[in-house]
Amino acid sequence: MDLTTRSSGILAHLTSLPGPHGNGDLGPATYWFVDWLAASRQSWWQMLPIGPLGFSPSPYSADSAFAGNPLFISLEMLAGENLLDPAEYEPLKQLSAQHVDYQLSRRLREPLLRKAFEEFEKRQDPQESAQFRVFCDAQSGWLNDYALFMVLKRSCHGAPWFRWSQDIRDRHSTALEKAGTELAREVRYHQFLQYEFDRQWSGLRAHCRDRGIGLMGDVPIFVEHDSADVWSHRELFQLDQRGKPTAVAGVPPDYFSATGQRWGNPLYRWDVLREQGYSWWLDRLRFTLARFDSARLDHFIGFHHCWAIPTQSRTAESGRWIKGPGSDFFRAVQVDLGGLPFIAEDLGLITPEVVALREKFGIPGVRVLQFAFGGDPDDSDDPPLSYPKHCVVYTGTHDNDTTVGWFHATAGDSTQSKATISKERTRALEYLASDGHEIHWDMIRLALMTPATLAIIPLQDLMGLGSEARMNRPGTMDGNWEWRFEASDLRAEIGQRLAQLTEAHGRALKQ
Repeated sequence: MDLTTRSSGILAHLTSLPGPHGNGDLGPATYWFVDWLAASRQSWWQMLPIGPLGFSPSPYSADSAFAGNPLFISLEMLAGENLLDPAEYEPLKQLSAQHVDYQLSRRLREPLLRKAFEEFEKRQDPQESAQFRVFCDAQSGWLNDYALFMVLKRSCHGAPWFRWSQDIRDRHSTALEKAGTELAREVRYHQFLQYEFDRQWSGLRAHCRDRGIGLMGDVPIFVEHDSADVWSHRELFQLDQRGKPTAVAGVPPDYFSATGQRWGNPLYRWDVLREQGYSWWLDRLRFTLARFDSARLDHFIGFHHCWAIPTQSRTAESGRWIKGPGSDFFRAVQVDLGGLPFIAEDLGLITPEVVALREKFGIPGVRVLQFAFGGDPDDSDDPPLSYPKHCVVYTGTHDNDTTVGWFHATAGDSTQSKATISKERTRALEYLASDGHEIHWDMIRLALMTPATLAIIPLQDLMGLGSEARMNRPGTMDGNWEWRFEASDLRAEIGQRLAQLTEAHGRALKQ
């Protein structure tokens, strides 16, 4: 799959998919969903980051930029390897099919994953053991530090790494060797989880290729402070001697927030990364493309300049712009990867310089239809039917309300007044020639009609769901990332209608 062919796809995170064990995973329901995509004539499945969750359920707050989330390991597939008895995970079928309770799901899955590990260790199958060793050796560049990080974090009762004992915090070699020896079995357990995740992911990837479905990943530009990446590569981040950030990432006040957004991630030391040939970033992107056919570069603006917020500031109102790596970084990536199969999430305070950087390397940007009607269409040089070919159009993203929720809201996620919101909806109806009765299908049709090479539709919009199905509300902590659907919700007529529209607008997957 490539990003130059006129096509379309669906945005849906793995956790949202059906399955009997509390959250979507890499089991049979995921294969069913891939088959549904192919039958609906889609070419792409875009998902959110798949890393192991950190302190929050946000996929953008992970313990590692390389590891896979153990929640995605299918218990059914472990049973298929005779590592579990199906009766052991029967109680998990009582978990909700409509939303994810991450804390409960992790608590119930953990002993089952440990049982699978114990069985793997006990039977000592020579072929399995050899495959496991090959995996661990091949991934040692990140896997060993990650596994040790997870074990140390547990032994420190969940305390962040910058509050560990100084010798471990600062990675003194003697202390690390001692910990690695004393905790060797637990380290091996976390290596086993990544081994099983990789095996199951490879099966899904092969199935997608058989069905002609491209997988699109998501690369958050920043990483979590309390992560294996920052602990093991402190020199790459703006930290003080105790490991605390000297400034944190975010965005300044804008259309969506009067106080901006304070994300709290540590900032990169791009000078050090440049001296090292951007090796950590190149490893990260190379690893991403071993799992996906393409990837979304989150907060693309940050590669040109980013908002540095003083650590003592509680909001993003105070801060300053600092330079990113710019062209130098993307030249290195292009040489290393032999291409740039990415899309740039270039929303927000975009300057001409950011646009020039993206265009210089031929990376398509994004357009979001929910943002298309906020001004006078007569004054706009870029209405939807005039979008450039070299872009990706969305009806909405994981950070937006659903299309139905957006259309019927009287108060939005921005600083808009009710009068402004009303005018925006009127402009949308006029542009769509719609009465609003099926606003989600009207917006889907418009997305597919646009000149944009790729059109991506959030699954909630296909289903015509309201704000109750929203994935994330930026700036809030509760109720995010929990939405799930059942297989019966994705009715056959939805796929048939999508297939007809996809074919009509020249985006259909070739069969």
